[in-house]
Amino acid sequence: LPPLTQFILPGGCELGARMHFARCQCRRAERRLVTLRKLRPIREEIMTFLNRLSDWMFVTARTANHEANVAETVWEKQETDP
Repeated sequence: LPPLTQFILPGGCELGARMHFARCQCRRAERRLVTLRKLRPIREEIMTFLNRLSDWMFVTARTANHEANVAETVWEKQETDP
C-alpha cells in the first residue's frame, strides 16, 4: 500500500466501504468500553484487542480498494473548517 500522507475518507469499492463501516462499529464499541471502564474494571487486553482490530480493518479496507484499483478519497480542508 502507498504510505499515508493525508487523512482519507471511508468508502471505495464495496468490500473497502464495508470494512470502513465495520471499523466505525469497532471504534464505537471501543469508545463505549472506555466509558464503561469508569464504572467497572475492564481488562486492558480487551481494549488493546479492539484498538488493533480497528487498525486491521482500516488496512484491510485500504488493501481492498488498492486491489480493486479504486482511488482513496482524501479529506480536503474547506474554507469553513476551523
